Amino acid sequence: MRERLPVATRLVHEDHKGGPGRPHGLDHQSADHDLCHRGSAMKRSGSDPPAGVTPPGRADVGLPDGLTVRLLALLAAAAGCLDVLCVVRLGGAFASVITGNLVQLGRGAATPDVRLLMAATAAVGGYAVGVAAGTAILGRRGAGWYRRTSVVAAVEVALLICVAAAWWATEGRPGPGTADALLALAGAAMGVQSAITLSSGVREASTTCMTGTLTSVVRTLTTGPHRLVGIFGGIVRLTALLCGAAIGALVLRIAPLWAPVLPAALVGGVAVTAAAYGALLRSR
Repeated sequence: MRERLPVATRLVHEDHKGGPGRPHGLDHQSADHDLCHRGSAMKRSGSDPPAGVTPPGRADVGLPDGLTVRLLALLAAAAGCLDVLCVVRLGGAFASVITGNLVQLGRGAATPDVRLLMAATAAVGGYAVGVAAGTAILGRRGAGWYRRTSVVAAVEVALLICVAAAWWATEGRPGPGTADALLALAGAAMGVQSAITLSSGVREASTTCMTGTLTSVVRTLTTGPHRLVGIFGGIVRLTALLCGAAIGALVLRIAPLWAPVLPAALVGGVAVTAAAYGALLRSR
């Protein structure tokens, strides 16, 4: 006859034999061992980790605020360059200033001025599409400049390259239909840029329409001039947009074929800098 062992002894005995009475704690040990084994195999095979698991050294770290402020200033300069080109050579509409475009849209509808109406419609529509596309790519990630933000900046660069290519293809003299297409592309680029700016984590930042920025700067200087640190970024962006517009106007006058290259180069520099610095932070 089989000897009847105490319950606790029998459970331990069955655990060593792989029986049904295996204690819960030993299951955890076995599971941990199995997980480590799978993780080692995954590392050897070079495959990606499971969803939601970020391996060491690859965490998506946001860029420092100081660098983000500087990048936004370059984006503001690019907006100034592009708006000069659009207003002077593409039918009188802005790429980024939607308030001005809505005024032109109303004027074109009332006059009536079909050319102005089409230009303003193309710019506003392109901008809206750009904001939607940039927001969709960025997703619901928290505020800050992350890896995905640099990807969206690269999308803006691609749109600006398309503008430059079409400008060169027409030798800087696009017809009405081509000009409207260029306005739509330029507006989309500025819409993407606005989505980047709003998600950058810089409070009350704008790199396209500067009405709110100027209002904030003047209010702060009036009520608390000692708080210059809080409006430094706004002053920098206002200055950058002004300088960008001035340089863009000079390029458009001296070497018009190169006018759309400057905003593309500025945004390209932003995208490359952000991607390189972000990669450096993730490698630490």
